[in-house]
Amino acid sequence: MRWQLCTGLGGRNHRNTQRQGVRFHNGDAFTAEDVKFSFERYKGSGATDLKQRVQALEIVNPHQVRFHLHAPWPDFLTFYATPATGAAWIVPKNYVEKVGDEGFKNQPIGLGPYRFVSHQPGIEVVFEAYPEYWRKMPHVKRLVMKGVPEPTTRLAMLKRQEADVAYGVYGAVAEEIQRDPTLKLQPAVGQTIQWAVFTYEQYAAKSPWADKRVRLAANHAINRQAINEAETLGYSVLTGSIVPRALEYALPLEPYAYDPQKAKQLLTEAGYPRGFDMGEYSVDPVYTGVVEAIVNDLASVGIRGRVRPMERAAFIAAHKEHTLKHLAHQGSGAFGNAATRLGAFVYSKGENSWIKDPELDAWYAQQAVERDRTKRQALLHQIQQKLYDDVRFLPIWELGFLSAAGPRVAVSGIGLIRLHLYSAPFEDVQVKA
Repeated sequence: MRWQLCTGLGGRNHRNTQRQGVRFHNGDAFTAEDVKFSFERYKGSGATDLKQRVQALEIVNPHQVRFHLHAPWPDFLTFYATPATGAAWIVPKNYVEKVGDEGFKNQPIGLGPYRFVSHQPGIEVVFEAYPEYWRKMPHVKRLVMKGVPEPTTRLAMLKRQEADVAYGVYGAVAEEIQRDPTLKLQPAVGQTIQWAVFTYEQYAAKSPWADKRVRLAANHAINRQAINEAETLGYSVLTGSIVPRALEYALPLEPYAYDPQKAKQLLTEAGYPRGFDMGEYSVDPVYTGVVEAIVNDLASVGIRGRVRPMERAAFIAAHKEHTLKHLAHQGSGAFGNAATRLGAFVYSKGENSWIKDPELDAWYAQQAVERDRTKRQALLHQIQQKLYDDVRFLPIWELGFLSAAGPRVAVSGIGLIRLHLYSAPFEDVQVKA
């Protein structure tokens, strides 16, 4: 569905008008009751904060709802009406009440261009085109999404035409795709940034990472462009921030220059002329190659360590539970703006934040209620600049996400939506006649 939003930015009331004549895949009409029901049912990212700020959700008429906030909140639409959260994903009230949450999980009903057919957990999910989709009938009648962990297997499936599009193909696999005239490499840069975080070691008095000079040395030790060329074929954009340049209120920051001699000098000044053993650098398996290159660069200046690959679910949980030690890979592809990115990874109460800085917390709280855009931007820039000056992260890049299309593909959908890394809109995907 598409929302038509009529609102005064940062005000207490937000009126949302629905597109009329839209129906769910089971034929039920889409109404304001579904919007209210879905909001109250939502339990995903940011749900507690979102609901605490909403005083009431009023149904004005069958196609319009009005949100009443307890106080002005400049980021209401960012949290509710963008993919920063899933709060605006609408489910059919009558159907969910009839089948229950478990029944809906097993046989979901939505409003999009494709409807659910079947699901084999960990293997594949199958969809078919929904002919009554409000925008237009999808070109491709059947859509199959498969989970294939090994990139070499994904490449083989492309070559055998067992798959039409493959995501996440890096390094040697991407180079082989470039050499194959029947395949097309399709890079995209979105809002995904990756970085290394010094965990709570940066606040431990006995840890080398507690010294700003050591953190700065690590930043100067990394040859980001060489890693970029090797892993993402040069398509990533190097950065000195954890906030993508494309997001609202972002402060563009260049990475600290690659300078191993300066890195060694800083380590000597910090009392580590022979370097030190940093322990483990934790990462999920997808980006092990990137981390191996970073660990090698660190070792070249005397910061010796080991790569610790972790299963993704365990890795994500360890970040949230703050049980990781030494260095840890971190990243985010979440939509939103600079405030939402900083709220998750810098504000001390953020779900994935390793930062403990009362001054940053105070600035973050101040900007969250500031309705003057110029003043708000100044506060958010101030936060980003302090993170850079204090060297609280080791930013790597705005990820050049590499995907590939096979011989049958006319339109993969990759790149059609700004900042979106995957095929979309699905109704525009096409295969050759």
